[in-house]
Formats: sequence, structure tokens, C-alpha cells
Amino acid sequence: MSRLLHVVSGPYAPPAPAHELTVVSADGARLHVEVHGPENAPAVVLIHGWACSTAFWAAQIRALATDHRVIAYDQRGHGRSPANPACSTYTLADDLEAVLAATLAPGEKAVLAGHSMGGMTVMAAAGRARVREHTAAVLLCSTGSSQLVAAATVVPLRPGRLRTWLTRRVLASRAPLGPVTPLAKRVLKYGTMGAGSAPHMVEACARVVHACPRAVRHSWARVLDVLDLDHGVRELSAPTAVVVGSHDRLTPPAQARALVAALPRAVGLTELPGLGHMTPVEAPELVTGKIRELVTTYAKVREGA
Repeated sequence: MSRLLHVVSGPYAPPAPAHELTVVSADGARLHVEVHGPENAPAVVLIHGWACSTAFWAAQIRALATDHRVIAYDQRGHGRSPANPACSTYTLADDLEAVLAATLAPGEKAVLAGHSMGGMTVMAAAGRARVREHTAAVLLCSTGSSQLVAAATVVPLRPGRLRTWLTRRVLASRAPLGPVTPLAKRVLKYGTMGAGSAPHMVEACARVVHACPRAVRHSWARVLDVLDLDHGVRELSAPTAVVVGSHDRLTPPAQARALVAALPRAVGLTELPGLGHMTPVEAPELVTGKIRELVTTYAKVREGA
């Protein structure tokens, strides 16, 4: 996906990577991967969410790449990773496993940070030996493990069948998002961000989300509709911190609290007052700081550094 579809200046402009590569997943899906920062620095892997891309992590990449090796990849069908008809939590796990194998040395551990569907990717892969081998710690941002559609408050109705039915149709709509207009930004801000989000934050999120092909958006929405990764939470044995916005309408705080209650090694829950679902963009310094804390506490520089 062309960088011209994203912001081109400021903290949310995607920085140029040190190098790029294509990783092939277990079923042949091709994944665009970027590596930023010093070669022998502690490793961080950033995993974006539904309808986003590596550009979503621009602020974290820019801040962390000064002294970390930052690995970010486009989920299949997103960004510059070609669409693939195989969309499932199993393929999310396959893709993460392939990226870790291609970018980390044997036995090298990284801090994994996943936002929304990126966090679900980590949960889906939690039981895999190769993923465990490479995971020092995890940051889960604005995510959940099950009952996503029923829990979402995007549609302003009381919980129940009608709200769930309407939410399902909103999230899985095949309608094109169209250009990034003032109206489009207002709609996206309502659904995914806190009321106090600055215009440049809304602009950055809108450009990333609107760049996602509608067929891809629809296919992954159907996966999220039936998501059940509660078993993956229980298998996520690495130290795991959780961040959520108090006004998150897609994965409300109750989802984050449930994760912390079920995680074997939860190391903290941070609820951010007034913020929505896009926490890495809405609170870039805090999310970056959480990643740094996990690296400092749990990760080691690989041998030969």
C-alpha cells in the first residue's frame, strides 16, 4: 500500500525502515515485514489490528527505533501484504510464527505488542512452542478474547439481540469507506477514539483505516464475529501487561479486566481515562513507555551485541 495514503509528516508519518523483507507463511501467504533500528538492539515486534497496517505504529517505531530493533508486519490482506482467502485465528498464529522465525535468531526473545486483532494474534499463537521460544513479554492494547460483537458499544443501544445484530452489520459492512472527508473522520472518531482525540490523531487513524480494502475488512470482521480465544489467554505464559481506553467502544474495559483475571502472568492493567480503541495513536508516549518497561524488565540483548 502506498505511503501516500498515510500522513506524510509529523509523529504519525511512517518512518523509513532499515530494511524490508517478504516472509512466506505456512500456507504460502506473503507478508510484508519492516525492520527498524540497530541490528543488535533488544527486539520488539509490533502487530497491528483489524483494518490497519504497519503505519498504525508510526509513533512507536519512531520512538523505539533509536535503541531497539523494531519489527513490524502487515497482517495478510492489510497494508502491503496481499490478500489471501484463508482468514482465521489459525492463520493469524501461522503468520506471527513465520515472522518471528524469519526475523529473530534461534532462542532470541522479543517483546510482542499487539493492538486489537494484533493482540488476538498473540493469544491465538500463545500455545505454539516457537512463539513461546521467542516471547520475552507481551503488551496487549485495546483487545479481547471472545464475545466481541456482543460486548461492543458502537451502536448506542442497551445490550441485547438488537444491538448485537446491528453491530455485526456495521462492523462487517461491505460498503466502501471512500475518501477521508470531515464526515468520515467524525464517524471514525465516534466509533474508535475518545472525544478529546486531537485532529492529527484522527487524521492518521482515518488514513490508515480507509486504506484497507473493503473485502479484507469484511473477511476479517467475520472472523472477529465468532472469535473465541479464551483458551489462548490461559496459555499465554509470558509476563503480559494490558492497556485499554475507558471509552473504548470496540473492546470495552470489561474485556481488558477479563484478560487480566485469566492471564497466568498478568503484570498490570492500565485504564486510560477518556481514550478510545486506538490507544497507540491516542496515547503514544504511554504505550511506548509500557513497551520500554517490558524490554527493560524481561528482555535481553542477543549474544554478540
